[in-house]
Amino acid sequence: MTVQIEYEAQEMLNIPYRELAEKVVSRVLEDEQCPYEAEVNLVLTDNEEIQRINKEFRGIDAPTDVLSFPSIPFEEPADYKLAEEEDSFFNMDTGELILGDIMISVPRVFQQAKEYGHSVKREFSFLIAHSVLHLLGYDHMEKEEAEIMEGKQRKALEELGITR
Repeated sequence: MTVQIEYEAQEMLNIPYRELAEKVVSRVLEDEQCPYEAEVNLVLTDNEEIQRINKEFRGIDAPTDVLSFPSIPFEEPADYKLAEEEDSFFNMDTGELILGDIMISVPRVFQQAKEYGHSVKREFSFLIAHSVLHLLGYDHMEKEEAEIMEGKQRKALEELGITR
């Protein structure tokens, strides 16, 4: 598994973010029975850049905590049949399944950790788990979808011992 990280933010995370990102991505992929080695790109940025991207891609002119850009248009969450039918979903050099891109606002990680009364480590890990589930086709627009997604996020973090 490969997690490519681009750190653009001025503010530094005071946690082992690379190690955490890899652990959380790996845990979610294992829980979701991903049969492939996978690749995820992670950009750690600031509020201004995430707001620009949020406006460009979602039409929302406001900063957000995390954005997910899936590479695979899953018809059903974590149903890997589509990937099996299309070579372009794989990195030709490594053979890894290209899941997509995650963009996280570092200032929002700090802000939300304080707001929710938990650690920066927990907030960062939560955002990674949340976003990887989006890359796998999960969503939270409907109540039932949100409950499923929240349960999966909680399970992955509990399995890693990353709790509130």
